[in-house]
Amino acid sequence: MTRTVWDSSVGKKTVMAVSGLIMLMYLVVHMFGNLKIFFGSGDFNHYAHWLRTLGEPFLHYEWALWIIRVVLVVAVVAHATAAYQLSRRDIRARPNKYVHKKPRSSYATRTMRWGGIILGLFIVWHILDLTTGTAHPGGFQPGHPYQNVIDTFSTWYGDVIYIVAMLALGLHIRHGFWSAAQTLGAGSRTRDRALKAIADVLALVLTVGFISVPVGVMTGLVS
Repeated sequence: MTRTVWDSSVGKKTVMAVSGLIMLMYLVVHMFGNLKIFFGSGDFNHYAHWLRTLGEPFLHYEWALWIIRVVLVVAVVAHATAAYQLSRRDIRARPNKYVHKKPRSSYATRTMRWGGIILGLFIVWHILDLTTGTAHPGGFQPGHPYQNVIDTFSTWYGDVIYIVAMLALGLHIRHGFWSAAQTLGAGSRTRDRALKAIADVLALVLTVGFISVPVGVMTGLVS
């Protein structure tokens, strides 16, 4: 039964919709957490520590954080795999080139595709930079996330990578939220306008919220 659902285009779109909404919920919480950096190193570092003690004493140290990470990895892999397979299926369905040059896919489809690639590469860089410290500029300091963020956004390339990725994220959310609503049956002629408005607001708030952090470092508001 599960295999049958996964093999169908509707099943893959449903997986994309559900996994996308899981990631969206995480992004909203993550953005609010990031904004604590404007309240100083004490608040921001305390928030980072709280994430590791979440669920104690029922859960051990960092267990909740690892559960969140595992859920996110599963969501990202499922989302990317379904998107790739749907894209390949679409290409196989139309193997012949058009006689006259026409756009093969809509602006939204191309944005989602390339935006997804940009975000995938960004996630790898972001983890290597601020989680493992492998690609971190300067000396990575475990347990001092405030200073690590300052270090990253004190470099021009750190700002460029992050801002470009967040702009891609905004476009991805704007198109993806509405598509997910349609896939899950929430869309209708009367609700479409409201769903598109919600998608626009979510995309704008998340993009501005995330980008405000590197801008705060660049302008000296966060130092």
